[in-house]
Amino acid sequence: MTEPAYVAVDWGTSSFRLWLVDRAGAVLAERRSGEGMLAAAKAGFPAVLQAHLAAIEAPDHLPVLVCGMAGAKTGWVEAGYVDTPAQLSAILKQAVRVPGEARDIRILPGIAQRDKSAPDVMRGEETQLLGALGLTAAGDALVCMPGTHSKWVRVKDGVVERFSTFMTGELFSVVCRETILSLAVAGADEAEDVASFKVAVKAAFEAPAFAANLLFTARSRQLLFGGTPAAARETLSGTLIGAELAAGLSGAVPKEGVTLIASGRLATLYRLAFDGLSITVQPVDADEAVRRGLSMAAAAIWTK
Repeated sequence: MTEPAYVAVDWGTSSFRLWLVDRAGAVLAERRSGEGMLAAAKAGFPAVLQAHLAAIEAPDHLPVLVCGMAGAKTGWVEAGYVDTPAQLSAILKQAVRVPGEARDIRILPGIAQRDKSAPDVMRGEETQLLGALGLTAAGDALVCMPGTHSKWVRVKDGVVERFSTFMTGELFSVVCRETILSLAVAGADEAEDVASFKVAVKAAFEAPAFAANLLFTARSRQLLFGGTPAAARETLSGTLIGAELAAGLSGAVPKEGVTLIASGRLATLYRLAFDGLSITVQPVDADEAVRRGLSMAAAAIWTK
């Protein structure tokens, strides 16, 4: 049986993902839960991690490499930031060891944009960038990373030059649950309305300044002309994503198109959105990207 080499952890705000990995980068075991930073801060980060390590019977000597919100100021141990323009390889050199633990546990830093006109931070996405683009990436890349807080990143020759965060996912959740528009989406089933989504994306992309107005049409159109809760939901989703794309695509787009790092439903939605705007996409699975990034970092830290 293949021997494990290290444990890789992606510790987000609301999610926890752990992989037991061998020297070749193959996954030997996996754990997922909703014990993100918010839950772990209450239960205790060491206790949460140890429970998952015990579940996969990880040897006591096995090192652990963590990326994401466990390294935030309100996380387990603050891992700081690499400032833009940020060489992706610099991430590997600034991992912080968790004190007071017998096991060697390291947390990777995030990236900070210390621009007073456009301050921004990321944690976890830098590891996905590393895994998707590699250490020796040449040329320009425009990267879209959908999520609760979507990131758009411009990378040149392995250097993160600038990036922007869009609260698209969080806004969608709040609008659907906490506003008058919750009435329009009430009872929406799992059925998708691709046509409504694409129409909403295009409308918001072409007139992002009207995004707040376009959101309300999910309810007014339903009241005046009918329509399903699923159509209203896809209108809200498409409007928010379309407005995000209008900003993210406002600069020059590399001839290879946009590198889309995403998984699951988000990957499907953004592929539909880009396709509706005739934008070329280079897809990268988000889970694979973060595992590759953690593998690169582990090799740099523990391989002598």
